Amino acid sequence: MVFLIQRAQNKDALAIQLKLNEVVASLKGASNRLIDIEDLSERELETLHLHYQQLAALSKRQNDLFSSHSVDEAERRHQKKTKADS
Repeated sequence: MVFLIQRAQNKDALAIQLKLNEVVASLKGASNRLIDIEDLSERELETLHLHYQQLAALSKRQNDLFSSHSVDEAERRHQKKTKADS
């Protein structure tokens, strides 16, 4: 019985992930790198989680509900900073 319940839950979780992948893939400006992130390691997921926490904090400091920051934008800023430090 437990096996059947777990199998149903796994099927539901996969269906939800596929739906979320479709939403991410269809949104203009969304990072396609987030598709299939459920296959990342726990450490990689934690790194992404911390990054999004930083983006949320940045948005709160700007007091602008319409500003948007992406992983790509943050990466470009990081590259500019590291080039300037060299």
